[in-house]
Amino acid sequence: MSLKNRTVFITGASRGIGKAIALRLAKEGANIVIAAKSIKENEKLGGTIFSAAAEIEAAGGKALPVQCDIRDEEMIQAAVAKTVETFGGIDIVINNASAIALTKTEETKTNRFDLMHDINVRGTFLVTKNCLPFLSKSDHAHILTLSPPVNLKPKWLGGHIAYTMSKYNMTMMALGWAEEFKSLPIASNALWPRTTIDTAAVRNLLGGETLANMSRKPDIMADAAFYILSKKPKEYTGHSFIDEDVLNQNGISDLTQYSVIEGARLYTDLFLD
Repeated sequence: MSLKNRTVFITGASRGIGKAIALRLAKEGANIVIAAKSIKENEKLGGTIFSAAAEIEAAGGKALPVQCDIRDEEMIQAAVAKTVETFGGIDIVINNASAIALTKTEETKTNRFDLMHDINVRGTFLVTKNCLPFLSKSDHAHILTLSPPVNLKPKWLGGHIAYTMSKYNMTMMALGWAEEFKSLPIASNALWPRTTIDTAAVRNLLGGETLANMSRKPDIMADAAFYILSKKPKEYTGHSFIDEDVLNQNGISDLTQYSVIEGARLYTDLFLD
C-alpha cells in the first residue's frame, strides 16, 4: 500500500528514532506531523521540530511542526486539530516519545517515576485516544507504538521496575488496541529494536560513545516501521515486532548497512534474551 499523501502523527519526532521514521516515510511522499517539545536547540540532544521539518521537506514529504508536550492533553488536542486543519485527517499514529531511567526502586526519584508514566503510559494513551476519531475515518489506519515484547523474566523485572512497567504498559496498550479496533479496522502493533540504537539517549544517558559504537543506526527502525505501515491494517495487527525480524520477513537478510561501525559486536537491547 502506498503511503503517498498519508498523514502520519509522530510524537517525539524532532530527533532520534522518531525523526528517522519521519524521514523514511517522507521519502514515500507522506505528510508528517512532528509533535514534540523542542523548539530550541539543546546541544546535547540536537534537533528541533523546525529543523526536523526542514529535513522532512527536503526528503520529499510535507511537514507540520507542532510544539506538543504529550503530558498536556490540551496541547495534544490542539496538535490534532492543527493536523486535521492542515491535512484533512490522520491515517497513522506513531507513539515514539518516551522517557527513561534505568534505576532500582530506592534510587528512582518520584518525579522521574511520574515523568516516565506521564509520557510513556498516559501520554501514549491520550495521543491515541484523541487521534482515534480521525483514524476511524481512514482506509489505511495504523497505530505503531515503540515498545518491547512483554518479558516477565526476573532479570527485566528486577533491574529497573519503574521503567519496565511503563514500557510494558505501552505494549499492552498496543496489543489491546489491536483487539479493540479490529472491526474498524485500525491496525495496532508494537516495534522494538534487537540491538541498541545510536541515539542521544544512548550517548548521554546509557553508555556513551562506547555503546553507540556497538549499536545500529536509527535507519533500521525506520525501515521496519515502513514495512509494517505499508501492510493492510486488517491483515497486519496485534504483533509485538522486532526490527530485524520485520526486515527478514520482507526479504532483507543482510543488515550490515545498519551498524554504526561495520563488523562491530552489537549490544542486545533491553528486554530481549
